[in-house]
Amino acid sequence: MGKRSLEQRLNEGTVVAAEGYLFEMERRGYLQAGSFVPEVALEHPEVLKQVYRDYMNAGSDVVLAFTYNAHREKMRIIGKEHLHEPLNRNAIRLAKEVAKEHPVEEALVAGNISNTNIFDPEDADSAEEVRSIFAEMAAWCKEEGVDFINGETFYYHEEAVIALEEIQKQGLPAVVTLGLMGENIMRDGYTVEQSCNILSEKGALVVGMNCFRGPDTMQPYLKGIRNEVEGHVGGLPIPYRTTEEHPTFFNLPDGGCSCSLPTETTFPTSLDPLYHNRYELAEWAKEAKDIGIHYIGLCCGASPAMIRAIAEAIGYETINSKYSPDMEKHFLFGKDETLKDHNLNYSKKA
Repeated sequence: MGKRSLEQRLNEGTVVAAEGYLFEMERRGYLQAGSFVPEVALEHPEVLKQVYRDYMNAGSDVVLAFTYNAHREKMRIIGKEHLHEPLNRNAIRLAKEVAKEHPVEEALVAGNISNTNIFDPEDADSAEEVRSIFAEMAAWCKEEGVDFINGETFYYHEEAVIALEEIQKQGLPAVVTLGLMGENIMRDGYTVEQSCNILSEKGALVVGMNCFRGPDTMQPYLKGIRNEVEGHVGGLPIPYRTTEEHPTFFNLPDGGCSCSLPTETTFPTSLDPLYHNRYELAEWAKEAKDIGIHYIGLCCGASPAMIRAIAEAIGYETINSKYSPDMEKHFLFGKDETLKDHNLNYSKKA
């Protein structure tokens, strides 16, 4: 099969887009929580390729180059600004290598630009600095031959607009998703519905939301965006149980924790007990598809098993679906007639 574009795939059905590399790399021991800079693209390229592969085999149609936080400002903070360009280029090249491994249809490769944490709507100089950051990263994406660029986790509408403009200057399709913090409004005063509508009208192929919020506190806004926007809408929540009282993962409490934490909140390294299970995430994915969200994925905290669950929930058979749970032959809970009765009987007491 020839490689279809993102737009073709969206027009024909639902696209699964796995994010979440940041937390997955930290969990595997190859990224420092706090600075959260993806040095792994240079220091351990074989590890990054395997993570790309794991998410693609779990059902992601997109191999997203791991350049989240790989912008000039973050590299300056860790004292490695001189590695800025090689890190970005290598992350994309590794993604392209893995995308070609897909046995059915070559996966899409997305470049990645993200919130800079320096944008200030009251400071025109900050806007120009952000534009410069996005311009160089988007240019590298173009030169390295990505299929589209994913601009993500913007909590300022105007920063998202700058990202879109710089992507469009490179002649590439744009996916632009917003991170909504606890005020339930963009930090420069736009609602997410207003912001997404503007971004879509300006030419973004996909608009929507990612990160910060779990399915329960993102879904109402996705419905609002879907009602306001004519184009394609994306939703990529975190897999944590956020609530109306605590709508983001930044301040999620863990009432069962028996020790003092090194951080003031469970974010970012003590969120483990607060996960949704894969079946809850699968139910969310089905609901999202039913309301017209056709660019579906998960963000920080996602595992390949979770990605596989949402892909299968919307009707996909993934490369690794052969490893999906099947309890038929489990020694305690199986139904296979060759299993031992004394174990099956014991399962009622186990």
